[in-house]
Amino acid sequence: MSKARVLVVGASIAGPSTAYWFAKAGANVTVIERFPKLRTNGQNIDIRTAGVIVMRKMQGMEAAVRAKTAPMEGMSFVRDNGRPYGTIRATGDPDQQSVISEFEIFRGDLAQILFDLTKDNKSIKYVFGEQVESMQQSGKDDGPITVAFANGLPTSEYDLVAACDGATSRTRAMGFGCGVRDHIKPTNCWAAYYSTKQDLLEGRKVAQAYSAVGGRFMALEPDPSGVNRVGLMGLHPRDDRDATLPFREAMKKGDDALKHFVAQRYQGAGWKSDEILKALMEAEDFYGSEVVQVKPPSLYKGPFVLVGDAGYAPGFTGGGTSLALAGAYLLAGEVSRHPGNVAAGLKGYEEQMRPIINDLQKVPPLIPTIMAPQTAWGIWLRNNIFALITWTGILELAQRFFGSAFAHTDKYRLREYEWVA
Repeated sequence: MSKARVLVVGASIAGPSTAYWFAKAGANVTVIERFPKLRTNGQNIDIRTAGVIVMRKMQGMEAAVRAKTAPMEGMSFVRDNGRPYGTIRATGDPDQQSVISEFEIFRGDLAQILFDLTKDNKSIKYVFGEQVESMQQSGKDDGPITVAFANGLPTSEYDLVAACDGATSRTRAMGFGCGVRDHIKPTNCWAAYYSTKQDLLEGRKVAQAYSAVGGRFMALEPDPSGVNRVGLMGLHPRDDRDATLPFREAMKKGDDALKHFVAQRYQGAGWKSDEILKALMEAEDFYGSEVVQVKPPSLYKGPFVLVGDAGYAPGFTGGGTSLALAGAYLLAGEVSRHPGNVAAGLKGYEEQMRPIINDLQKVPPLIPTIMAPQTAWGIWLRNNIFALITWTGILELAQRFFGSAFAHTDKYRLREYEWVA
């Protein structure tokens, strides 16, 4: 892999991780990001299973993550009057995590950590405010790819192009010759995130979550700065309707239009919705997105490859960050195992990743119904069942079998590569 030319598209989580491992393997890496600077907003995410394994292989990363973990001691689910009916807490074991992760961190903080781990590497070059305009493959599986850019970066040839630009990847559409929404599987769910300017949790370190009729879910989480992070999710029944289309149409019109769409949806939802919506209209770090799964028939085409959400966004299963970290590591590892044969390396990457992807994309039974019931009767039933299982302690045992994202760290045996050491 020495002196190979790798283009990474996207500077969030999958991008810097991919750059890290290819640089370690001896490649020259260019990372481009269409936004003018690193994006540091977004919701809390967590690192689990295969992601923990990879994090521990990246020098200094675990310590940096621990220094920035979100100050959340657990999550209480509350009724309309604010009284909790069940609380989930972390296990205290980073290798056997609960729904509450030992490595809970805000997306922007993790992006900054990964950027800081790579920005001074002489083999990695970051270019912000740039995007791919066109790609031309040579027709050979081993490249090269000629890439033209939109904003001034000279047209160049690369041995490998990795799309790390999210579930609605424009680069995936170019590389595969398809539409942006091709290979996207909707979940009929959207989410919005932002910060408040006052502490609605009144100093509590335990987050609070509330469900209102119509599949409306709200969460308040503590923030080190003393304010709160808000997470809103709109879940619709899983049917053939494109229920997120109005959300996407509002998103195209900009943040103000999307804020008004969300506010209208949550009007009169109960609990602290008035305060939460007031904070929404004032928020300067607002971010919204559709929650989807990405399922292309292959992870690569010629010397063009998908990493992270661009190739295997898992929806709301809790495995997106871990998949991105594992994918970056295995991609660089497999390509490096086959010097001069990119095609064989990409085949190995697909073979190593496919079982992990299939596992972490499995949506645990009834998750949408449990998170946000559609009716008052459904909320009442969910609340009482949840109260019972948290009071009895059954949840402590059950959640580790509830979904693959909550499995033991050693469930996924990632291949070891000699050059990593």
